[in-house]
Amino acid sequence: MAWSIAEVARISKVTPRTLRHYDEIGLLPPAGIGSNGHRYYEEADLLRLQQIPLMRELDLGLRDIQAVLDSQLDQVAVLREHHQRLLAERDRLERLARTVGRTIAELEEGKNKGHMTKINKPENLFEGFQPPSEAEAEVRERWPRAWEQSRQAVEAMISEDPERWQREVTAQMIRMAEFMVAGTPVSAPAAQAEVDANYQGICRFWTPTAAAY
Repeated sequence: MAWSIAEVARISKVTPRTLRHYDEIGLLPPAGIGSNGHRYYEEADLLRLQQIPLMRELDLGLRDIQAVLDSQLDQVAVLREHHQRLLAERDRLERLARTVGRTIAELEEGKNKGHMTKINKPENLFEGFQPPSEAEAEVRERWPRAWEQSRQAVEAMISEDPERWQREVTAQMIRMAEFMVAGTPVSAPAAQAEVDANYQGICRFWTPTAAAY
């Protein structure tokens, strides 16, 4: 079975312009070109296309991706490695969602009973959080210029109220976690508004690329 470029764009959510670019650079040539000049793709091409965004998630450039796809490397092994990373991140986010959900429930229980919440096990407050040292090391390695820009912006906050800013960030994190706990679709206007607010907050310190964000 063959699919037209328009059908592949609809299936994959990759624009026809991008598909044509992939063809021009030799990354994803179509299986054939019809008499009308339209590109047509077969199943093997769709499987190849699937791997391109997956490898972009691994921070590979298009030329590097092409080298991997054209080599004799075990593509299944590459996908399996990425799959493991996605599963690990999913598990971490689920733990984080449970952590914030549990905190919300405990706070509401204390509020309803008219007393302060008693923290029986403080470690539970931080289950699922990525250690800052690991996150900072990753950012510094992958985006050194952005890391330096962010560091300078943080240092410039001395005249501001860092505690107030941290409270705002924490409140926003809780709102995002509430969406996760409730299963709110990412396309929901409220969720999109929160993501936009989060992005604008990050831009106070540095402007991330789509991959970095």
